[in-house]
Amino acid sequence: MTQRAFLHVEQSILGRRWVGPSAEEDRLAEAMAQETRLPMALCQTLVRRGVAPADAAGFLAPALRDLLPDPLLLADMAPAADRFLQALSDRQRIAIFADYDVDGGSSAALLMVWLRAMGAKATLYIPDRIDEGYGPNVPAMQALGRDHDLIICVDCGTLSHEPIAAAGCDVIVLDHHLGAETLPPAVAVVNPNRQDEDGSLGHLCAASVVFLMLVEANRRLRATGQTGPDLMAMLDLVALATVADVAPLIGVNRALVRQGLKVMARRERVGLVALADTARMDQAPTPYALGYVLGPRINAGGRIGQADLGARLLATDDPRLAASISARLEELNAERREITERVREEAMAQAEARGLDAPLVWAAGEGWHPGVVGIVAARLKEAFNRPAVVIGLEGGEGKGSGRSVAGVDLGAAVQRVSAEGLLIKGGGHRMAAGLTVDQARLEPAMARLSELLGRQGAGQEGPRELRIDSLLMTSAISPGFVEQIEAAGPFGQSAPAPRFAFADVAISPRRVGERHLKLTFGDGSGPQIEAMAFGAYDSPLGPALDQPGHRRFHLTGRLELNHWGGRTKVQLKLEDAAPAK
Repeated sequence: MTQRAFLHVEQSILGRRWVGPSAEEDRLAEAMAQETRLPMALCQTLVRRGVAPADAAGFLAPALRDLLPDPLLLADMAPAADRFLQALSDRQRIAIFADYDVDGGSSAALLMVWLRAMGAKATLYIPDRIDEGYGPNVPAMQALGRDHDLIICVDCGTLSHEPIAAAGCDVIVLDHHLGAETLPPAVAVVNPNRQDEDGSLGHLCAASVVFLMLVEANRRLRATGQTGPDLMAMLDLVALATVADVAPLIGVNRALVRQGLKVMARRERVGLVALADTARMDQAPTPYALGYVLGPRINAGGRIGQADLGARLLATDDPRLAASISARLEELNAERREITERVREEAMAQAEARGLDAPLVWAAGEGWHPGVVGIVAARLKEAFNRPAVVIGLEGGEGKGSGRSVAGVDLGAAVQRVSAEGLLIKGGGHRMAAGLTVDQARLEPAMARLSELLGRQGAGQEGPRELRIDSLLMTSAISPGFVEQIEAAGPFGQSAPAPRFAFADVAISPRRVGERHLKLTFGDGSGPQIEAMAFGAYDSPLGPALDQPGHRRFHLTGRLELNHWGGRTKVQLKLEDAAPAK
């Protein structure tokens, strides 16, 4: 039986059917509220997470010591830690080969900071996105192998059989991308997404894998009477990587990010302090700030500038160097935004012209910068609610990036298309993937990828639904209420912030710039609430709400705290609306 539309909204301004909590969820939330004395809205959020009343207190205060897995649960962890410590004790030459994104940069920084605390150092190598592409390559590994005794590949390397074989020295791989049936000839390949792993830790990003190896290294040092560096102080890097790599905020990830945000708020890492100040962050860090403020700036070097800038910023203890790198990343990020917007417009037009009925939305263009195709793929995915791939073409070859939707494993599908010979190379994880394709095979490769994604259910969803967690009155809203809800966080991938609805409210809209809408609203029960809809005029939402007259609407979105000028106010991040009938 189809659940009745919430507030009778069968089709909102954005064409979505609103769906509220089921009767069973309401019953469980009421029972939890009675047993725990927690607010009903918070109980509804906990029920959505599958939390039982007896577990509510522990969920709201997750302890890392209870959730952190034993590093030795991961295959090859013991030889990886042993070889790493051998290189340290024998003062061997260590090189770190890292991916050029936030996860790779954070992973490299974790190792560099740990080694520096132990009186050692390592050579950092991050490949150029355009000239070398993703992951280890034979020339780079041979060059590093000639001058080093150990190469540690972070956030890459699981599929790099030939480059690792060509290194001529020992190699450790610390990664999280999907593995193939065979592993490269490394001393150790520590990866929760190896095919011989059970998948229970498959949600970890590469920085978390590196962190676990350092936990094991510290444990082995303690067994010999030595003391390793303070790993808790490094959790800001793990949190940054987890959020920026869109890893699901479940299990230990949730505890890592929660604790990492507290560490970051202490402003002890000079690179992150410089970057936050350059970005004019004037409040405590949040998952949103990590994913949309700090992350893009760190990524900017790898996307359109010097690939190692982000890792060097995160690893440095020199405030002047940090300030210099942060300023350069700010410039590159501004340039990146301009390039992204141009490619986005072209890709959107191309995808719409091709049609939006297939399981996969894709676009390819000559001269599109490889450094922004992943961002544009994410925009297409969000706009059309299905997996998206965007490819930059040059010299008869395409380099692309894809983003997926929940429940569809894009990385596995790309890896299969690559194994079938339609791609030059490709791989990734469930939510994101990269690929290189011969332009002559572009159409059949995308057709095959679309077919594989369709088998997983992509593009087969029914009418688009918007899940709403609870109905609120404005009289219930206060900073304290939002803080109570945030106790169920941090919110992010696989753990979205609760979405609240406000029924039959009067609005006062105002356009902000070209694309955004700001409004105040009220239902007569309490004070007026401010709301912000970013990009509202890129959709029907802005024009529909920004009309003369005194019409009333149902509104829905996520509540957040806005700190400005020493004051804290509640603001609704508006996501959809419907006329109140």
